[in-house]
Amino acid sequence: MENPRPEKVAVVDEVRERLDSASAALLTEYRGLDVTAISDLRRALRLVGGEYKIYKNTLVRFAARDLGLELEDLLTGPTAIAFITEKPDGTPGDAVDVAKALRDFAKTNPNLIVKGGLLGAQPLSADEAKALAEVEPREVLLARFAGALAAPMVQFAGLLEALPRNFAYGLKALIDQQSSAPDAPADEPADAMPAVAAEADLAEATADPTTTEEVPSEEPAEAVDTTDDTVVAEEVPTEEPVADDTTNEE
Repeated sequence: MENPRPEKVAVVDEVRERLDSASAALLTEYRGLDVTAISDLRRALRLVGGEYKIYKNTLVRFAARDLGLELEDLLTGPTAIAFITEKPDGTPGDAVDVAKALRDFAKTNPNLIVKGGLLGAQPLSADEAKALAEVEPREVLLARFAGALAAPMVQFAGLLEALPRNFAYGLKALIDQQSSAPDAPADEPADAMPAVAAEADLAEATADPTTTEEVPSEEPAEAVDTTDDTVVAEEVPTEEPVADDTTNEE
């Protein structure tokens, strides 16, 4: 602008500051809306964290150029901008909520047209800006995200809880199985006795008969020798009387 008037400079500065500080901005065409309708729209947007402002396209164009924003194609016809700021309670506004408010207002006021906008510094087409109205609110998305994060932890906690329980069940089943089974050690000796007896019978059948008879035959032989010694010992006194008789005869 050559030699701009101070009021125009102030407006450019205001638009530049709003565009720079807002998390998003949606540009609309308001041709055909009366003052009452625009007031109603402003109240609806204020409740969800939006601020609806009307500026001349030329001044908005200067502010956008200063910030390097691509808004040239959207600055045609009467333009009003819904800036996403903050809600009455001080919490940040949401571009999704503002887009929903614009969509709901346009259902009864078809003269309101969403032309596009900005999400941060990213330009949005008219379809992309309208698509924001179909996105779930931030609170719902955060709740779903938290649930998605918590689901694996819940499953892991359930697994940790199930491990000792399953181990206890398995241990109890093993103890019950051991206690209900027949006494295997008591049956083993009974089953082993026939095998031992069979082995003994087999050993006797295959043994050498000569070897088994020699052991008792040696004991009578020693008894015979003892008997012979006794006989010899008794013969000695029978010889002495003979000698005595011989001496008497002489």
